[in-house]
Amino acid sequence: MPITVDKKLAAIDILRQENIFVMDNMRADHQDIRPMNVLIVNLMPKKAETEVHLLRNLANTPLQINVDFLYMTSHQSKNTGRGYLETFYKTFADIEGKFFDGMIVTGAPVEQMAFEEVDYWQELCDLFNWSKTHVYSTLHLCWGAQAGLYYRYGIDKDLLACKLSGVYEQKVLLPDSPLMRGFDDTFLAPHSRHTEVVEEAIRRQSHLQVLAAGDQVGLSILSSRDMREVYSFGHLEYGRETLSQEYHRDQKAGLSPQIPINYFPEDQPDQQPSMRWSLAASTFFSNWMNYAVYQETPYRLEQLQEEVAMFGYL
Repeated sequence: MPITVDKKLAAIDILRQENIFVMDNMRADHQDIRPMNVLIVNLMPKKAETEVHLLRNLANTPLQINVDFLYMTSHQSKNTGRGYLETFYKTFADIEGKFFDGMIVTGAPVEQMAFEEVDYWQELCDLFNWSKTHVYSTLHLCWGAQAGLYYRYGIDKDLLACKLSGVYEQKVLLPDSPLMRGFDDTFLAPHSRHTEVVEEAIRRQSHLQVLAAGDQVGLSILSSRDMREVYSFGHLEYGRETLSQEYHRDQKAGLSPQIPINYFPEDQPDQQPSMRWSLAASTFFSNWMNYAVYQETPYRLEQLQEEVAMFGYL
């Protein structure tokens, strides 16, 4: 949250140059404040687990946030009962007439399939199209990031030689971005994927900025300049045991998975993993909620449709 001080205070300019968010008292006095409305499109199989991961991070902000969960009706979930979904989740038809300050699109275990082969691809495309006039900022995670890039820019994913699994170092490349405020020069984040999007395609086919990347993971975090589109290829939201659960699941299935990099102490899968990314996760989700959503979204969300009709979607 911002520090509010007199607009004539000499320290304001220095703090702003250091990327510290300072709001002058004139702006603070004229702010309209209301709860933030966030839609979580949960494409993960273990939906309750993903709910915990995301809500844990969203709860770190002092903002009041109303959260709705959405599932794909064109997909038959094998891990979550229909009754649970109908009780706690909404469908696209339920929310089509509503507006949201922010939307999170999770990853999904379908990355080795062509996008068009995913059974809910058309439903997801309809959601992406709807979001242009009904959502201010969308945060795409892992496969959700790849799906968003393919839908908006036609940027496809490339298959990796082997699965990227572990906790990797990433470098902050654009420290002036509000989304990177509070980050050290480098940070750790879990990654778990078979595919990647290459930087050359991003530079050639989009207007997006590369905020963070790593020698082993490649692209990590991207954003449009107005932060209405944010893409994260890692899993900062993961809990301590998530990669361990994935590893033991694949081992039990006879897939001979590699031990996740930089995760288990001394690479011993029977040891409790070290948790080394929670501060980066908290900072990232708080930055997204504060700077991309709260500080930018219009008080009347209906203005989104008016602005798109007048100026087009940027």
